[in-house]
Amino acid sequence: MPRNRKKNSANGNAYHNDSDEDTSNDNASVMSCQSETLNDAYNNNNNTDGDASQTEAGSGFEKYEENLLQAIENASDKSLQTRINAFQVINETLVHHYIPEFIDDRKMTLMDVIEKSIKKGKGGEQACAARIIPLLVIQLEGTEEINGMINVLKPVLLATAQDGAAAFDARAKCCMALGLLNFLGTDDIGDLLPLMKSFEGIFSGSFLKGDNSPSSASADAAAMHSAALSAWALLLTLIPAGDLVSLVNSNNPMIPSIKKLTGMLQSPHLDVRMTAGETIALILECGRSHDEDFLENELSDLIEATQKLATDAHKYRAKRDRKVQRATFRDVHRYLEEDISPEISIKFGKESLLLDTWTLHHQYICLRNALGFGMNVHLAENEFLRDVLELGAKMDELERSQKVAKAEKKFINAAAFKARTITRGKNRDKRSAVLN
Repeated sequence: MPRNRKKNSANGNAYHNDSDEDTSNDNASVMSCQSETLNDAYNNNNNTDGDASQTEAGSGFEKYEENLLQAIENASDKSLQTRINAFQVINETLVHHYIPEFIDDRKMTLMDVIEKSIKKGKGGEQACAARIIPLLVIQLEGTEEINGMINVLKPVLLATAQDGAAAFDARAKCCMALGLLNFLGTDDIGDLLPLMKSFEGIFSGSFLKGDNSPSSASADAAAMHSAALSAWALLLTLIPAGDLVSLVNSNNPMIPSIKKLTGMLQSPHLDVRMTAGETIALILECGRSHDEDFLENELSDLIEATQKLATDAHKYRAKRDRKVQRATFRDVHRYLEEDISPEISIKFGKESLLLDTWTLHHQYICLRNALGFGMNVHLAENEFLRDVLELGAKMDELERSQKVAKAEKKFINAAAFKARTITRGKNRDKRSAVLN
């Protein structure tokens, strides 16, 4: 998404407990990664003298850089397992490190091997290759580079996502990659709507059947439907509220009806139900920002459906599934009924990100699904990601002014302490003279 474009605020998918766990896991993973890098650096340089700390840090950087270079070379190897292992190394490196200059010099090579693996590969190889695409986009800093990636990778991603013979997991990963690729690099509604229609053709498999019975899609197919719907909702956050209201009210075939999405709430699969509920809340939020009476005629049915899921106690569902579902749909139901969005604070380092609308929350969730345990690293260091989530300048730039203020305060306190000591010393001399 172009940097000069200001995002609509916030977003869906409200797992309070899951968000806290993810945040703590993020911190643990980042610290672990940093510790391993520093330990490797120390072991490689324990015989050096002089400026040891700089040598250690430099060797640590060179180590993962060399591993990444080797992985890029192995990604075009004849062996299938070698290619899959190479994609996994590339994925882990891009997750845990922000290295835009390094990636910019090798983006064409990466795009070439990814395109070949998605086009000619099968199953796991396609999924691993597709997972790297969002990470590659997040590392790049220019809109021209992202537009170039869209031109090269969008056709092959879309073809694989719509290929009924491809593995469900590979198709799901292609949907996620397509969603983030166009979210970060496209803001033209004319380009977004056809792609969203393609996503609808995929997740329509979880619509109610002709006799209004729930879809009988398998668990793997349902996971793909959920990924396609999540990507569809991500692109929805780019559509201006006025245009969305016009499309929905005119029953434009480019946008599925709210009744079809409501029918997905009856899916036997948890991920489909929750993604559908959050997408409905997202549509209502975008529409209400332009028209307070948006979908008022559908509201009573939506409130009834979400209330049932928010109080669901069916024993045939897993205990954890019931807990997560109730937590999510309590937030959805409250928003539909009272127009109150959930607020979740994501802490990373000394900063925090407030998710106070469904739009921002859904954008965050999609980015977190791509970055995994490296989310905290990129929130702190990645200027492009910070711009997307409206986090402002990097913390290290703010800390400089804070350090200056802290030093001035320390100087003032030291001067006051010195003056106080001198005064007390004089008083002590007078007391000793009186005693004598």
